[in-house]
Amino acid sequence: MEEDNKRWKKRFENYTSAFNKLKEAVELNELNELERNGLIQRFEFTIDLSWKVMIDFLQEKGFSFKPSPKDTFRIAQQAGYIDFAQILIGGLDMRNELSHDYNGTKFETSEKFLRQEIYPAMEKLYQFFNKQF
Repeated sequence: MEEDNKRWKKRFENYTSAFNKLKEAVELNELNELERNGLIQRFEFTIDLSWKVMIDFLQEKGFSFKPSPKDTFRIAQQAGYIDFAQILIGGLDMRNELSHDYNGTKFETSEKFLRQEIYPAMEKLYQFFNKQF
């Protein structure tokens, strides 16, 4: 159990680093195309770590389930740890859509959704884990 405890904490340290880099990018206004690409890339790293730190946390708490990103957030919400699972699931969907957007048509709408919905949810997730640490 101690090893699992260390695992989610180590993963949270990685999430913190990724989240802080995302925060830097979100705080910039009027991004050019290259900066927008950087914002999206930082988002992709952070959303990926968000569900991984949550699954490690849930496993430490005794939950056992087939690990999938969306189910992880759903279970965390059902257990009362978070109340914004659907926004994070929307972030996972956006990440998947962007990975197949080869001409960049979805970047602008995705950037707006990221700034207004997903980033605040990721910040709440950061605050939740920071309290657990």
